[in-house]
Amino acid sequence: MRSIVVIPRRRGFTLIELLVVIAIIAVLIALLLPAVQAAREAARRAQCTNNLKQIGLAAMNYESSQGCYPPGAISIYDPTGKTSGWNSNFFTWAVLILPQIEGNTTYNALNTNMGVGGGGPLATTDTGEAFTAYLGVPKVFICPSDADNDNGTRPWAGTYSTGYPNPLGQSPAWNPPTSPSTGQPLQVVPVISYAMSWGDNCAGCGLCDCLPWETPGATGTLPAGQTRLGWPGYWGTRNANKAGMTGTLRGFADYSTMQIATIASVTDGTSNSILVGETVPIQDANNAFWTSTGSASGTTVPLGFNTNTYPANLPACNGAWQAATAPLGCRYASSAKGFKSYHPGGSNMLFADGSVHFLKNSINLITYNALGSRAGGEVVSSDTY
Repeated sequence: MRSIVVIPRRRGFTLIELLVVIAIIAVLIALLLPAVQAAREAARRAQCTNNLKQIGLAAMNYESSQGCYPPGAISIYDPTGKTSGWNSNFFTWAVLILPQIEGNTTYNALNTNMGVGGGGPLATTDTGEAFTAYLGVPKVFICPSDADNDNGTRPWAGTYSTGYPNPLGQSPAWNPPTSPSTGQPLQVVPVISYAMSWGDNCAGCGLCDCLPWETPGATGTLPAGQTRLGWPGYWGTRNANKAGMTGTLRGFADYSTMQIATIASVTDGTSNSILVGETVPIQDANNAFWTSTGSASGTTVPLGFNTNTYPANLPACNGAWQAATAPLGCRYASSAKGFKSYHPGGSNMLFADGSVHFLKNSINLITYNALGSRAGGEVVSSDTY
């Protein structure tokens, strides 16, 4: 008799079971992604902190060899207020510390008699050394959390570009170096994620009359109990306004009148004085790595203030280089010269002793300004920031 073999029937998943499994996986992914993103941002923030520590060591080495902190930018100071400063190479503090930060190849390629993107008689015409150095910016100057720059550059042209402004009308205009291979100016500009601090000098008009956070006038006696926010010296320069020369650098970076800071001048204590902080290139039209206008920011603008909230292509904003009428949310406004970052809640700040602290955007503005000054005489407790 033939035997009959019965093969057991395999039971598959029903459609409902598959949908339940897919739903569970989707929920797990939804729970996991924020954690992954947070871990990645923590790693980027740690790298940014390391960048600032390296910059701090370089600044300390520069101070040891030169007897002062690196100046905000190299300039010719003319006490009559003429434009000779704009005719220097205007290399920034970041350029000056390249040898201390393993950027010797780039530094040695520079022609110090000719600015990279300079103005007036020093307008860039060099198609050799300048072009070689132009894109050789070390990545230590770029925060990895900034996804709005292309490998450390911004476009040369356009309302969201980063160019070298030509506020004094020199001829020829400021242009990027010319490529030896194409004979055409390069259409990108190297940018920087870190700016040296000019402290609590005015960021707006020379007498602090343009920004709402600064005490108008910047001179005279205030009512009892009121603290002055903003001191004479436009962008840390000697300029009390654009005609007078009575300002004094309160921080470390004078971008055009060649004031310098030494360790002895930091009477508030190096551990209580901000040296360098984070910036966001797309929110600041003056953010070129090589030229002085991108070298510094101040503490009278609240930490983390967003200057990309006003459309840059509108007439009131586009090309309104620090004009008093520029909207506060405009990347061309004076309010753009504050510290900020893409890190949630605050920014990494390098202090003059080489330490790096993460300051919250909610920091009290009086405390923040006190940390900006190096010799203001303010008493700041470490538990206030």
